[in-house]
Formats: sequence, C-alpha cells, structure tokens
Amino acid sequence: MHLVSTVTTAAICGIEARKVVVEADISGGLPSFVMVGFLASEVKEAQDRIRTALLNSGFRLPASRVTVSLSPADVRKSGSWFDLPIAVAVLGAMGIIPPGMEDMMIAGELGLSGAIRPVPGIMEMAFRAKEFGCGTCIVPAENLAEGANAPDVDVKGAWSLRQVIAFMTGEGRLEEPAEYLPKEEMREPAMDFAELKGQPLLRRAAEITAAGFHHMLMIGPPGCGKSLTAKCLPSILPALTKEEAIEITRIHSVAGILPENSRLIGERPFRAPHHTATGASLAGGGGYPRPGEISLAHGGVLFLDELPEFRPQVLETLRQPLEEGKITITRVHGDYTFPAHFILAAAMNPCRRGVPAQRRM
Repeated sequence: MHLVSTVTTAAICGIEARKVVVEADISGGLPSFVMVGFLASEVKEAQDRIRTALLNSGFRLPASRVTVSLSPADVRKSGSWFDLPIAVAVLGAMGIIPPGMEDMMIAGELGLSGAIRPVPGIMEMAFRAKEFGCGTCIVPAENLAEGANAPDVDVKGAWSLRQVIAFMTGEGRLEEPAEYLPKEEMREPAMDFAELKGQPLLRRAAEITAAGFHHMLMIGPPGCGKSLTAKCLPSILPALTKEEAIEITRIHSVAGILPENSRLIGERPFRAPHHTATGASLAGGGGYPRPGEISLAHGGVLFLDELPEFRPQVLETLRQPLEEGKITITRVHGDYTFPAHFILAAAMNPCRRGVPAQRRM
C-alpha cells in the first residue's frame, strides 16, 4: 500500500483564493515526475525546480514514479506559489515528513538552492485559511508581514526548504510575525495639500471632492496646478479604517505590487495611468484576470491626465465601476469581480478658443 501525502494550498482566481489540495504518491515503475490537475506552464515547470531544490537540501528523489495531483481539476493552477506545497507533499510521500499536514496551508516559490522566495496573494490566502480548515499558514518569510493580518490563523515564515522540514519534524522553528505597527505610523502621504499655493477656487473644489468622495474634472492651461492638485488630493481624504486598509492591501497583494515587508497599506492609493493605457490595463486583463488600474485605485484616487487623449473605448470601461463601485470581467472559465470604488480626477487643456477640446475619435 502506497503512502499518499496530502497538503493544502490555494489558487488565486481574480482576487479570491480557492482551496487546492496537493496529493503526492510514489509507486513502482520507471523513474518519472508526473503532475496533473489543469496546470499552467509555470506550474508544470515546477518539477525541475523542486527536484533540484530537494537535491540541494540533502534529499534525492527515489528512482520510482512520482505522481502529484492538484485538485479540484476544474480550477486552473497558475503561479509559482505551488512549488513549496508540492515539495512538502513529495517529502511526505517519501516518509521524511510525518503525516497530518492537511490542517496547514502552505505557499511559496522555491529557488534551486532550496531558498523560499516571496509570492503574490499571500494575504488573501491567509485570510481564507480558516475557511479552508487550516489553523496554520507557512509562507515565505518576506511575505510574513502581510500574512500576519489574518485573524485566528497562526502565520509562520520560512527562508528555506530545510527550515520547513526541520519545523515539521519537530527539530526547528519558523519565523514569527513582528508586532503590529501603530496606525499613525503608516499614514505618510507622498504629497501634502498644504503645498498648494493660490488657486482658491481649485482648492475649494478639491476640498468638496474629498468631503463627499465626488469625481472631479479640471480644465485649464498647462502649469496652472491641475496635476499637483490631483496628487495632493489623497492627503485630505479621511484616514483609512482598518477594514479599508485590509481590503486595499489584499488587492495590492494579489496584484504583486505590495511594498516589501509591508503589513498594511496606510495611505489611500493614487493611480495615474498614461493616456496610451489600454482598456485591459484599466479594467484588469489576461486569460485569468488580475486587478487593473481601476481596482488598484480602490479607496483612493484614479487620475486621468490629458483626458481627451484617452481612447473612447478605454473611457467606456469606466462606466460600470463609476455606477456600481465594482467591475466584473467575464472569461471562459468564469466571472471575476473586482472592487472599484474610487474618486475619478481628470484634467484637460482648453482648446484655443477657450472651449474644452473635443474628444478625438
């Protein structure tokens, strides 16, 4: 009877994590490493990284058939965070790691040396761990700060595969999260509204915009302060509540743009895409969509400079999020909904006769 080892991890679908069970079995037959379960190319390539990482960590795969299954089979598995759970499952099937890992959520990318590298989406995985029946999360040490935001879950960080093995065999410890940073230490706006001089009407309009979370269109000649006003707008918005900070941080974590060693984003986002941006870059795109500029501006300001230069089709993508505060993208494998409640600040130059320039078709 073969020993089947089971490990729990997650796949990111849009901005939501879905439970994935990794099973590994070692049986007789020609030496091979087979992985199944609707895998993207980067997951299929993991077998070479895992084989080398195990070897450099002091473990050699047996000369047998190694079969790894990632279920459910109808969920596309993409991303590099499956390396560590697959390696742990294989070690469990080899009898090196004792059974009973089903109540741990594991995620991380492996280097050839066995080092564990940071991956996006750890915060979302940690928040869903309790729902998946996992009381412990093992994540890359560099992602430990963001994962520690999850309530009622013991999040631990690891620097290497050897460290994970030592922890699971009771011979070592993993990294623990640092203490939570006070809220006032996190709010550091890049630009202060107090830096604006003159333009009393423009300042008053910006204050009204911030007070009511309204949208704003600024029309004026170059150099009159339109862009500076938009950049300073987040500094007069209300401070983020903890719930808002968590939601914004989860979006940025999934997008893979969370600053290194950040626990929570403490300031409201400011996004200013170039006028050559495509509709997919604003709404979120790809075969398996990731958040676009619209969602990355959630809770903050989306600034569109030179508004008439944006293509009409791109501006049309703003219709749903401006009306509903969210955007839904439909793909063959399902619908993906991203939050998108933001202040739209736009700027444009008047035409030579003083009439706003007509949008180019």
